[in-house]
Amino acid sequence: MHEKFKGMDLDYLFKAVLSLENIEECYAFFDDICTVQELRAISQRLHVAKMLSQRRVYSDIVAETGASTATISRVNRSLHYGSDGYKIVFDRIDDQ
Repeated sequence: MHEKFKGMDLDYLFKAVLSLENIEECYAFFDDICTVQELRAISQRLHVAKMLSQRRVYSDIVAETGASTATISRVNRSLHYGSDGYKIVFDRIDDQ
């Protein structure tokens, strides 16, 4: 997966995210760096991924999140063939 980003300088962005210490700092940073629509799209994909990992059906996911079936399919593909980023996050959040 990292090869997709080769040539792009994303390290600084990732370091910035990792430097955030609490939810309030996250709200402030993401409010500055993303539009409301971008944040909604990202959080929707995370919600969809969580529901898919719980083996929820597409119709339930559409009803609860408002995501399109195309978005759900893309997220599902990432869950099965991606870099396990969702799994890492879900495992860590669930452990808290």
